[in-house]
Amino acid sequence: MNHPALSDLLDLRGLRQLELAAEHAGLALMPRAAAAIADCCRQHIPPGSTLLVAAGPGNNGGDALLAASLLQQAGYVVDVLLPQAPTSPATQAALAAWQARGSSVRPTLSDARPDWLLDGLFGVGLSRPLQGAWLRLIRQLDDLPCRRLAIDVPSGLDAYTGQPQGAAVRADLTLTLLGAKPGLFTGQGRDYSGKVLIDSLDCPPGLYPPPAGRLTVPSVRPLLRRHASHKGSYGTVSIVGSANGMGGAAILAGRAALALGAGKVFVHAQSPLPLDPQAPELMLRSWQDSLHIPASHVLLLGPGLGLSDDAHALMAKLILHDNTLILDADALNLLAADQLLQEKLRQRRYPTLLTPHPTEAARLLDSDTDTIQQDRLAAWQQLCLRYAGNVLLKGSGTLIGNASQPYRLLTRGSPALAVAGQGDLLGGAIAALLAQGLSLLDAAHLAAELHASAGEHYEQAQGGPIGLSASTTLQLMTQELNLRLKQAGAPAF
Repeated sequence: MNHPALSDLLDLRGLRQLELAAEHAGLALMPRAAAAIADCCRQHIPPGSTLLVAAGPGNNGGDALLAASLLQQAGYVVDVLLPQAPTSPATQAALAAWQARGSSVRPTLSDARPDWLLDGLFGVGLSRPLQGAWLRLIRQLDDLPCRRLAIDVPSGLDAYTGQPQGAAVRADLTLTLLGAKPGLFTGQGRDYSGKVLIDSLDCPPGLYPPPAGRLTVPSVRPLLRRHASHKGSYGTVSIVGSANGMGGAAILAGRAALALGAGKVFVHAQSPLPLDPQAPELMLRSWQDSLHIPASHVLLLGPGLGLSDDAHALMAKLILHDNTLILDADALNLLAADQLLQEKLRQRRYPTLLTPHPTEAARLLDSDTDTIQQDRLAAWQQLCLRYAGNVLLKGSGTLIGNASQPYRLLTRGSPALAVAGQGDLLGGAIAALLAQGLSLLDAAHLAAELHASAGEHYEQAQGGPIGLSASTTLQLMTQELNLRLKQAGAPAF
C-alpha cells in the first residue's frame, strides 16, 4: 500500500494538523527535512558543486539551514543567503548550528555565482503577494544563471492555487515534504515547479488526516477482456452534436470512443454525412433520431452542438436521458445561459458529468477566465455545488470529482494538447470507458490520464509540443491503454 504522502493531498488545515500530530508523537520534522534535502542534493547535484542556500525567516529557512550544514559536511561548497533574521525558535537554533561550524551568512545576493540555488525562502505559509525587497530578491534569484532546487514549494508560489504571489522562483526540481501540494500541479504550478519529488519524512501513515484530494490514478483492470466476448460486451455510446458547419466535433468524439474500446458508437448530427471515411464503423444518425436513444447508451451531448434554438430544444429533451450523461462544449454554454436547463439538470436521477475548459467554467459561474485560473480548485468546488454533480475542469492540473468526496488532481499533461479538437477526443474517451463499465469518476480520471500521457509521449518523441493532431493523439491513447492493460495482467475470474 502506498504511503499517503505519495497519493493524498492535504489542505493547509490538514497539513497543520499533521505537523501538530507529528510534534505530539515526538518526531523532529526539521532534522528529518534537512536530511531529506541533503539526500536529494546528493542524488541530483554533482559532488563539489557550489550551492547558494537561500534561507527565509520561518521553518522553511530552518530546513534549509540545517541542510546547509549537512551538505557542507558532504563536500559541497555552501554559501548561505539570509535576508532576514529568523523568527521561529527552530530556525534560530538552525542558524546557531550553522554559525557554530565557523560558517557565516550573507545578507544580500551581491556577486553570488552558484552552480545550484537551494531555495528555502518561503514555504506553504505564504499567504499574501510579495512586495518590496522580497519581490526584488525573488526576481534576482530567478535571474541567476544556475539550476534551482526548491524546498517544499518554489518561493512565491501559492501552494494551493499554483499562482505566483507577485513573483516566484522557477525551479528545475522541487522536493515537497510530508505530501504533495496541489499548487505544484495546477494553475501555473507546473511551469514553476519542474520535476516534483515527494518525501514523507518517514512520518507514520496513521498520523495523516483524511485527505482533501488524491493523485491516485484508477486501475485499468476492470477493462481487461475475456476471449469469449463480442462488441455487445463493451457498451454503446451515443454522441449528439455537429450542427451545420461544425460537423467535425462529434465525429472526432466518435472516433475517440471507438479508439478507446466502446463496442458500438452512434453519432447524431444536424445534417449527417452518409459515413465517416476514416471511421466507417461509426453509425451516423440525425438529431431527430437522437430523441429515441435507448436508456442503455452512454450519452455525450455537446461537441459542435451550436447555440441555435433547435440545439436548445434538443438539449432540453435529452438532458433527462435515463442513463449517464456527459455535457461538453456547447451543451455547457447552453446550460450556462438558461436557468430552466439548470433546473432540469438538478432533477436528473442518473449520474452527470460536466467537462468545462476554463472559459466554459467562467460562463457557468458568471465569472471570467482569469478569475477561474487564479484559483482553479475554488472554481471547481463552486461548479460542483452550483450544478449538484460531477465536474471535470480541464487545463493544467485537471480537477475531477464532486463535492461529496476528495477531489482528484491530474499531474500529467503537455502543451501539445492545446489545439482544437482535443476536448472532443477527451469527451469521447470518457464515454467509451463508461460504456465498458468503469464508474463515472474513474472513467473521467482515466480518460484524462490517457489523454495527458498522449501529449507527453508526443512531446518527448518529437522534441517539442508543436504539431500534435487528433489522429496521432488517438493512436497514442490507444497504445497507452493497451500497454497498461498488458502490465495489469490477465483478468481475475
